Order: sequence, then C-alpha cells, then structure tokens
Amino acid sequence: MERHTAREIERAGGGPAVDRITLDYEGRFLRRRSLTTTSGASLLVDLAETVSLNQGDAFLTTGGARIAIDAAAEPLIEVTAPPTELVRLAWHIGNRHMPAQIEPARLLIQANHVMADMLARLGATTRAVREPFTPEGGAYGSGRAQGHHHGGATDDPRGSHAADDDRHGHGRHVHDHPHDH
Repeated sequence: MERHTAREIERAGGGPAVDRITLDYEGRFLRRRSLTTTSGASLLVDLAETVSLNQGDAFLTTGGARIAIDAAAEPLIEVTAPPTELVRLAWHIGNRHMPAQIEPARLLIQANHVMADMLARLGATTRAVREPFTPEGGAYGSGRAQGHHHGGATDDPRGSHAADDDRHGHGRHVHDHPHDH
C-alpha cells in the first residue's frame, strides 16, 4: 500500500490530483490524522495548525503529490421559507452558533432535531436531506472558530454552554455577545 505524508494544504484551484479523499464536515477540521484515500493509500496529515478544509482544497504531500479533498454527503436539514423569512431564520441559526450553508432559496444545517423543531415553530419548512455540507466560513476568512464551540454536545438549541452553565448553577449563557433566551 502506498503511503503519503502531507504537511501543507492548497486551497481550491490547484492542479491535477493523483488521488482523492472524501471527508465530512467534522472530518475536514484537522491538524494531525491518519486517513485513507479513495484508492486505498495511507495518508498521514501533519499540519502546523488546525485548519478547516473545503471541497476542492488539496493536501500537498512531501513527495509532491496533490490529493484532492471532496466533501462527503451527510445527514442535514434543509430549511426553506419565503425570502424575507429565510433571512430571519438564518439570524436565529447564527444566534445559536450553528454552522449554516446559505443558498438563495434555502439554508442547510447539520441534523439536529431540536433546531428543526425550533425552526418549524418559527415558520420554516424543514426536510431531512443527505448532501455535502459546506457552510459559510468565519467572518474574517479563517473558517471555523477554535475554542468557541456551541451545539452538538447537547440538545439545548442555545448550545453546549447553556448545559455547562446549568450544571454549574449559573442558569444562563454568558459571553460578550447577546442572545435571545
């Protein structure tokens, strides 16, 4: 079996790839990991820092090979509504620090039954889909925020800090930005 080591990434738009690797949204956030390419080759990723990878980016191996990154299809929730309502729904999703893929006629979020219920109560039409997930990056072009994770670990739509605060008896979500509770 062929073995590769990658210490660099190339953002979308590079040359031809010798192989491909398919990763879901969580799998595309990494620094050091052993992976297997589509052809079955071993790839050790050893980057200087944790990065958020996108569809079309590539790992550059120490041997000069380019291994393209594909976004895997995963369970998502499609959110639709009239355009003026879709903007309001996007605000509610962002206010809960949920990553969202924003398109002209729909939003996509990771599967979460609590968020789906909240959005339906706010007037959205929701539908389970299975597609690649490529949400908006950070406001400053750096992708995902490190050390500021919300959601995923709890069913509370306010995110994981709400559960942490309740566990410590604080009963509220504390940050330097407001939330509607």
